[in-house]
Amino acid sequence: MTEIKNFILRKKDNTEDGVFTGRQPRQAALKVANRIGGTKNNPVEIKLRERGTKKVHIFQGWKEVIEAPKNKPAWMPDKINKPFVKKVGIEKLEKI
Repeated sequence: MTEIKNFILRKKDNTEDGVFTGRQPRQAALKVANRIGGTKNNPVEIKLRERGTKKVHIFQGWKEVIEAPKNKPAWMPDKINKPFVKKVGIEKLEKI
């Protein structure tokens, strides 16, 4: 099994705010996309820096409201948010 990593959300002004965990950058990006929204036609740029490295993973993310699955638990609403992400690339920082 791979270890769980921490990814830090980088804002447009290059400040860092919020830590999201996942085994892969995509898993953390899905968590971010579910919180910040965006649409398929107007996705939000998500930049996640892997903690302890200078790698920044860049994604385009959005969420859609879909019907809940048929075998949903009783407490789950009829409509749920489903996040989507698409990897754009990786950039390396010179300094953190």
